Amino acid sequence: MERLIYSDLLKWEHNANRKPLILNGARQVGKTWILKEFGRREYEKTA
Repeated sequence: MERLIYSDLLKWEHNANRKPLILNGARQVGKTWILKEFGRREYEKTA
């Protein structure tokens, strides 16, 4: 499943002047899932 926010996360990752990522939103909308998926796809190691 591809989420619209994933493209925003990719833009954030490739921005040279990026700031720390803060993800706000309502309860139970997939915030944790999208961050885990982003980490799994884009990085070798995640915490």
